[in-house]
Amino acid sequence: MPASKGSRNAVSSAVQQIVLSPSDADYLDQLIPAIKDAAHSNRTAQLLQGLSQFADNHESEIEGVCNTNHQEFVNSVNQLLQVREGTVRLTSEILDLNQSIQASTEKLAEHKKALVDSRSVRQNIDEAAQALEDCLEVLRLTNHVHDLLATKNHYAALRALDELQNVHLREVPQYKIAEMIQKSVPAIQKLIAEAVMTDLKTWLFRIRETSQFLGEVAFYHTELRRTRQKERAEKDPFFRNFKLNSAMDLVSDETDEFDVLDNDEVQVDFSPLFECLHIHEALGESEKFRAEYAATRRQQKDLLLPTSIRLVGDDEGGSLSALLESIAGFAIVERATMKKAFNLRSTVDVDELWDSMCQSAINLITQSLPDIDDADALLKIKGVIALFIQTMENWGYSVAALDSFLLTLFDKYAELLKQKFSRDFLEIVSADDYMPMPIQTSEEYEKVVNVSWYTPEKEQSDISFPCVLPFSQMYPLCCIDIRNFLNQFYFFSDDHFQHPSVIDETLKKSLDELLAQKVCRLLVDRLSSQYLGQIVQILINLEHFETACVELEQLLLAARSPASAGKSVALNATEEFRSNKKTAEKRIFELVNSKIDDLIETAEYDWMAPAAQTEPSNYIQTLTRYLSNIMSSVLLGLPTEIKELIYFDALSHAATMILALPLSADVPTINRNGVAALALDVQHLSQFVDSLGVPILRENLDELQQTVNLLQSDNSDEYYDVSTRNKKYGRVDPMNGPLLLEKLTQGMQSSGRTDKYTTLSSRFGKK
Repeated sequence: MPASKGSRNAVSSAVQQIVLSPSDADYLDQLIPAIKDAAHSNRTAQLLQGLSQFADNHESEIEGVCNTNHQEFVNSVNQLLQVREGTVRLTSEILDLNQSIQASTEKLAEHKKALVDSRSVRQNIDEAAQALEDCLEVLRLTNHVHDLLATKNHYAALRALDELQNVHLREVPQYKIAEMIQKSVPAIQKLIAEAVMTDLKTWLFRIRETSQFLGEVAFYHTELRRTRQKERAEKDPFFRNFKLNSAMDLVSDETDEFDVLDNDEVQVDFSPLFECLHIHEALGESEKFRAEYAATRRQQKDLLLPTSIRLVGDDEGGSLSALLESIAGFAIVERATMKKAFNLRSTVDVDELWDSMCQSAINLITQSLPDIDDADALLKIKGVIALFIQTMENWGYSVAALDSFLLTLFDKYAELLKQKFSRDFLEIVSADDYMPMPIQTSEEYEKVVNVSWYTPEKEQSDISFPCVLPFSQMYPLCCIDIRNFLNQFYFFSDDHFQHPSVIDETLKKSLDELLAQKVCRLLVDRLSSQYLGQIVQILINLEHFETACVELEQLLLAARSPASAGKSVALNATEEFRSNKKTAEKRIFELVNSKIDDLIETAEYDWMAPAAQTEPSNYIQTLTRYLSNIMSSVLLGLPTEIKELIYFDALSHAATMILALPLSADVPTINRNGVAALALDVQHLSQFVDSLGVPILRENLDELQQTVNLLQSDNSDEYYDVSTRNKKYGRVDPMNGPLLLEKLTQGMQSSGRTDKYTTLSSRFGKK
């Protein structure tokens, strides 16, 4: 097919460029691309034809030139021949080169194809290598997560897992390994959660094991604060108005701040808890973790509490102290956890655990209380509980239940004190000798006066030793016990007790019962004794106990708490001692009168004596000696008014009994000798009374004396004259006077003397 015009023009243009090349190098440079183009476009023949045509045209030009210049033409022909020869040679070379180029082109095409194929393979290899590297990175991170778990770097493991899931796995989602690892992420997260929970449980176990020691350190710190507070109160009485844990106490203790959770003795690291909480928050399981943690703490609380505690035989309160220290340590950790991890523990949860532990502790103590029979042991128990209360109050816990329980302890304590001092009082009263207390030295005297409510009549410097105090030994011993009783009652309010008014009322009631039911009643029971000296001593003791009760009322009033201020204090025992003084006085009257009766019963009057008696009767002399002796010995310690009262009653009774002798139905008649003997005895008794120097006592003998005077009167008729009788015989009983006069008349009649007495007898119609 003939070449198109465009193809011929292109070949001609190429031939022109080849021929017109200024140098051989440019010639070749122009020729080689033309050959390559001809070879690729199958226009080699056209190129050769173009070259031939160019040569032919050039020959024609040469021939024309030669025609004009033969020689030059010949030369040109020769040159042209040479050129032609060269052209032929070049054509041959071009053909060879074309074949060579064509072969090279085929080889190049093969190499290019191989290169393209190798590039594709290499790209695939690169892509595979990159995928393998990405997968290896994923595997490395996965292994790194497990390595971090093995080294307990739980949070770092969780961060690495998060990076793996959210970054690296998203870069290789098309690979099976990514799918497998993605499916294993929840399992790994669960492993992390379980591992961190295992560490947390280990931490919680250590915390539970450390709780008691933590509580012990907290108790010791509270004890130090107590000491500092007492020292401040001793230096400045103003601080006595403020208790431990008050605002003033906390401000004063600011310079002595102490971290119970981090000190030289104990350190509580909350890092495992924070890590666990943080990891569960990152896993979106905060609520689940809070529930598990709360359940675990409840279980630990149950494990913390024993089934029983031992209070008896535990001198140091070890069992109770261990329980309360453990509860304190547990509660302190709970409060610190609530403050450090705001969203983990709520106030309700912590307070609920606290209330439960307090109630359990109260129940355990209550179960063991019946075994306590020693007030001192109960006081130690109260001290441990008070220390526990003050420690936990400083941590913001409610101690209302414990404060209420202290009331139960106080009731038990008060009852034990009453039992103890009841036994002491019984022993003191039973062992007393009921004799005035002898004092040998001034030191002993000072001790007795200091412990007793007793105001001596003389200054100590005016007293010579040895001496005797009016009361018996039981009184100062009871005073000592009373003071101890008061002190031990108020010991319960030391350190911490929120019910001082209860102490005031219970102390008053208990003291009243002890004094009235134990001391006073025991003394009254001993009034049945027949020993006058003992009865007198009991009366003296009763008087001093009455004085002591009055002093105690003032002491209790001064010691009352502000809550009870303004209320008067009146002990029923005061009236008991006062009223039983009358009972003792009556008993003294009974014994003295009984002795008087015994002596008067020994009187042997011969009412119809043939001769007058010149000496007082033996019984009247014995009677006066007896009255004199008891006044100077047995009754000496009694107050003057009581002694006078006893004398008054004794003399009144003696006069009545002496007067009853002639009035007896066994005495039918009396003569003047019998009357003279009675008058002699009455005179002796009157002289004795006058010697006492108490004029009022003489009045007791007025009836007896006037009766004797009547019987000795020469004109007994004047007795029947009202005006005369009121002047001379006003104290004579209207019934006894006539009776005695009748007996005297009958006695005189039986003696043959019937002068005026006969007339008297007929007047009364007597036979």
